[in-house]
Amino acid sequence: MSDSSPLLALPGAVPGDAPDGGVAAHYGAISAEQRRLVQGGTFVDLSHRDVVTISGPDRLTWLHSLTTQFLEGLAPGVPTEVLLLTPQGRIEHAFSGVDDGETFWAHTEPGAGAALVEFLDRMRFMLRVEVALVSHEWSVIGLPGLAWRIVPRASLPDLPDELGDPVGMWAWEALRIEAGRVRVGLDTDDRTIPNEAGLLGVAVHLDKGCYRGQETVARVHTLGRPPRRLVRLHLDGSVDHLPPHGSDVLLDGVRVGFVGTAARHHELGPIALAMIKRNVDVAATLEADGVAASQEVLVDPEAGLHVRPVLS
Repeated sequence: MSDSSPLLALPGAVPGDAPDGGVAAHYGAISAEQRRLVQGGTFVDLSHRDVVTISGPDRLTWLHSLTTQFLEGLAPGVPTEVLLLTPQGRIEHAFSGVDDGETFWAHTEPGAGAALVEFLDRMRFMLRVEVALVSHEWSVIGLPGLAWRIVPRASLPDLPDELGDPVGMWAWEALRIEAGRVRVGLDTDDRTIPNEAGLLGVAVHLDKGCYRGQETVARVHTLGRPPRRLVRLHLDGSVDHLPPHGSDVLLDGVRVGFVGTAARHHELGPIALAMIKRNVDVAATLEADGVAASQEVLVDPEAGLHVRPVLS
C-alpha cells in the first residue's frame, strides 16, 4: 500500500479503515457526497490502490495469453477488467487497466500489487515486457460513473479545477455496491470462480482462446450452475450498524455464505454484497451479524441451464 494521501489534510477529512486506510472515508457530508458523485463534478481519492505498469512491445499479446480478457490489439484509452486464475479456475489476481500505446497501466487492491508483479515477473520468460510497481509515483482517482484515471501522485493536491472537490470512499463504495461490482479479496474468497461473482462478460471474455483456469469457467458456464452466487443484501434499516466484512450470512440459523462489503446508500439505505450458496431460496430472508436482510439476485442461480437446449 502507498503512503497516506495528501488529501487527508483537507478540512473535514476522516480517514478510512483498513483496507481503505490512507484515504478519506468522507469529508463530513456522507449523503451529500454520494449525490455529488452521482451528479458529477467531483472525484474520489483512490490513491491507496496499487498501480502497476507493464511495458514493452510484447505486453498485450503476453497479457492476452495469461489472462481471462481479450487484450490482443486493445486500442489505447479503452479501460478493461482483467483476472488471473488458478489452474482450478479460482480468482488469484484481479486488476483494472488501460493501454496508452506503449504501456499498460493497471491498478489493483491496496497491498495486492507486489504479489501481482511477482506473479507476472515469473511468467515473462524471454518476452519483451517489463513489469513495475509504481504506486509511490502514480495514483488512482475515481470519477463519476465508477470510472477512474491514473494521475501522478504529486498532482493530487492540485488536480484540475474541472474535477471539483473530492468526496470520500464511502460514497464510492455505496455506488459500487449498488452497481453489483465486486472487490476481489473482499467480496470474494480464495475459492471464488468468476461465474459466482458476476464477472463473465465483464472481466472474462467468453470467446477468447486458452488461458489458465478456462476449463472450469467454460464448464460451469455451459453445463452447470455455479456453486455459489453473488447477491445484494438490503439490510434492515432500523439496526444501527452494518455487518462487518466476513460476517456469516445465516438462513434459519445455518450459515449459507458471508458478507463482503457493506455501505449506507443515500437512497437504498443499508446494502451489502454477499456470496451465498446457489440453492438458497431467492425469496428467503437472511440474517447477517444480527441484521435481517432480503436478497436481490445479481447472479442467476440457474446460470448455465439456458444454454443446455442449444448444446443438445
